[in-house]
Amino acid sequence: MVSTKAPEDAYTAEPFVPDRGGLTALRKAAADCHGCPLHRDATQTVFGAGNKDARVMLVGEQPGDQEDRQGKPFVGPAGRLLDRALEEAGIDPGDAYVTNAVKHFKFTQTEPRKRRIHKAPTLREMTACGPWLAAELAVVEPELIVVLGATAGRALLGSSFRVGQARGAVLEREIHGRQEKLVATVHPSSILRAQDDEDRRAAYEGLVSDLKVAAQVLAAA
Repeated sequence: MVSTKAPEDAYTAEPFVPDRGGLTALRKAAADCHGCPLHRDATQTVFGAGNKDARVMLVGEQPGDQEDRQGKPFVGPAGRLLDRALEEAGIDPGDAYVTNAVKHFKFTQTEPRKRRIHKAPTLREMTACGPWLAAELAVVEPELIVVLGATAGRALLGSSFRVGQARGAVLEREIHGRQEKLVATVHPSSILRAQDDEDRRAAYEGLVSDLKVAAQVLAAA
């Protein structure tokens, strides 16, 4: 039985996570998650999507503006760039499962057009959302996790994670009670923020290089 109530200061999604069922049941339950205050301003919960039998799970930070509006992860510019990089690295995006460490969009709003500006989630917010990610891992059982960016890395590997130090290497850690293989890389949105074309090209090539390591892990398995 899933509780539909949690104390406002509880900061955990645990009461909302069903104890049985697949991704459909998880997605339905997550739509009503009030495990932390981020649900108040977000349009909707943005749960993971993709192949339930995926060999690889890609974990990002949180939904962006377009993801929040459409209710699907990685549907904005960063998602399109990620799909292109995956294909170039030899990984079929259609065979992957994509999700975020945090399921609600956290933002600040500007005047007068009220543009919504991404704001990084806190460690407390990431921890609160952890039960959803644990449930996704338990259902999908991927052979490999690709960690996209520093926030996803901290959510999975702890607050000492630094993407610059860990990227492109194959890591093995216990994550939510499962022994997992992971490859870390930058979040695709960081490439879009590059200052010029040369920096953007170099950053993109780095992303593809890291994803090729992931492809090699999958091929070897």
